[in-house]
Amino acid sequence: MLAVSWRDVVLAVLPGATLAGGVSARAVDAAGELLGAPLPEDLAELLRETGGIIAGDGLAVVWPVERIVRENLELRAGAELDGDLLFFGGGADDGAGERYACVPTDPSRGIVAWRQRTGKRRTVATDLADYVIGVLAA
Repeated sequence: MLAVSWRDVVLAVLPGATLAGGVSARAVDAAGELLGAPLPEDLAELLRETGGIIAGDGLAVVWPVERIVRENLELRAGAELDGDLLFFGGGADDGAGERYACVPTDPSRGIVAWRQRTGKRRTVATDLADYVIGVLAA
């Protein structure tokens, strides 16, 4: 958990980022119910404060809560992954076809980039704050 607000961090690193506007705790809880497990607290907090983050180049750094639910349910329905990942950003928006995810059952695995076409995974950050700052500063 950050000692400062997510909004302050994002706008300090990249003033041109677009924040979707915070969502209610109920919306975050409902997303967890639809996905079968609560969202990790750092992601839930970020969504309550920002509603999602779009970088100046259009990259969906963190999707709005509705898209998090939709993308995860679609990927699970397509049996394209083994279910341990919770996707929250990237995808077609980033030009590389990678989606970014965390592993709620094992936060020590950090933030993972997953390439849908090949199923390959690679760790890109130690946690959500590291991911957000790294993506926005790039």
